[in-house]
Amino acid sequence: MKRLVPALLAATLLAGPALAETFRWSSTTDPQTLDPHAVSSTPVLSFANNIYDGLVRRGRDMSIEPSLATSWEPLPDGAGWRFTLREGVTFHDGADFTAEDVRFSYERAASEQSDVRSWFAVVDDVVVVDDYTVDILTSSPQPIFPDSIANWMMMDADWAAANGAELPARDAENFATLNANGTGAFRLVSRQPDLETVLEPFEDWWGEAEHNITQAAFTPIQNPATAVAALLSGEIDMINPVPVQDADRIENADGVMVLRGIETRVIMLGFAHDHETLRNGEPNPFADVQVRQAVAHAVNVPAILQTIMRGSAEPASQLVPPSSRGFSTGLDTRPAYDPDAARALLAEAGYPDGFEFTLSCTNDRYINDEAVCQAIVGMLAQVGMTASLEAVPVSNYWPELRAGNFDMYLLGWSPGTFDAEHPLRFLVNTAGESLGTWNFGGYSNPRVDELLPMIQSEIDDAARQAMLDETAQIIQDEVVYVPLYVEPLLWGVRNGIELTQRPDNFFILRWVRLL
Repeated sequence: MKRLVPALLAATLLAGPALAETFRWSSTTDPQTLDPHAVSSTPVLSFANNIYDGLVRRGRDMSIEPSLATSWEPLPDGAGWRFTLREGVTFHDGADFTAEDVRFSYERAASEQSDVRSWFAVVDDVVVVDDYTVDILTSSPQPIFPDSIANWMMMDADWAAANGAELPARDAENFATLNANGTGAFRLVSRQPDLETVLEPFEDWWGEAEHNITQAAFTPIQNPATAVAALLSGEIDMINPVPVQDADRIENADGVMVLRGIETRVIMLGFAHDHETLRNGEPNPFADVQVRQAVAHAVNVPAILQTIMRGSAEPASQLVPPSSRGFSTGLDTRPAYDPDAARALLAEAGYPDGFEFTLSCTNDRYINDEAVCQAIVGMLAQVGMTASLEAVPVSNYWPELRAGNFDMYLLGWSPGTFDAEHPLRFLVNTAGESLGTWNFGGYSNPRVDELLPMIQSEIDDAARQAMLDETAQIIQDEVVYVPLYVEPLLWGVRNGIELTQRPDNFFILRWVRLL
């Protein structure tokens, strides 16, 4: 199994060491919410990881390590897991953290209003054994369960009740949307959505502070040129991402550097599988696998990688990259760029003259997302599929997809468990209350649904891989999605900053040092 191992990257100032001060960083996307159970997206979960703690967490090398739980062990007969909690932990408001907060956080995160409830589809109950012991009971043996909850963050039951935030607000707002009370290394000072969010170190944090910053200020900057200018001028200490077209210029500039890596995120095209009609009222051609195959052959991925991504990305054949556990090595070839084959498939499907539809896309979420979608529009037009591009900010994008207002759409997915089971659970399983919660297109296959719980509970690696291979084959044969490429990691950093670039693109403030 190949693994992405993040590097600890540092640059040293030519002058003497600087005093600790405010660290300022920027990204194109402002977290949609500060509620760690409301939206399952990297901007939200990455930011929340600085304020909230989970029972476990991922270290610099992506391994699972203790956090609010000091140890965990499987219960007899595969009945679940027992977690022993860290004593003496307080929330930012001074309240004690106990097992009751774990149970509350489970009930909240597993609720219908939660966007992370699929993490708990296998959980039957959370039992408080005593103040610092909880048993998480599962419907079957779950050997990778601790990995699956690395981003499940604990909230204070009393704080939530006092502020009317007992349940998450996914596409709306409540007190936890703009306010936070975690046990994490940093506490929230102020929050101005789309303008600035300020954090400060939590002096009573239970962990050992590895940073030396006194304040951290996050400013979303959607315009790439503005972000680069802010980095080069010293106004911002770190930007994520660096526009691929500006990476070389930044590397050649004084006082800054570019940190390069490959994220675990696969960028793909999704379809309206279960829609009877397109948004224009015409019958839905994407319900036909031949049309989806035509899309796969019509998109020139090598050209996108060369011209738009400037050689920084890698082609994708599956919903996870080769570095993920469970990747199917025998299915690592993606469809060839073949416009003639695409036209023939459309003709066989009954669309010799093509059709018109809408392509939905973000314009502030992924690297060069709108430019990629514009290129895809041109490529599809060459084979007769005429797309109208709708590119919108990500804050408006997810509600539109959840409402079914799309024909074809762009999606990026990073498996939170670094395992091929993860996208099956979220993207491919039949959509329901706790599974398929990001399966916007309504794809459904009984065999995939049958295999998923077997994959989750199987402890024999070979048997588990065989089932994952079967699901990967189904996904490719039925063109459930069209994987395009694995997104690169490009961070711009001022010299004199020491930090860690993780392959999940999470930015962890407790590892930042100003040298």
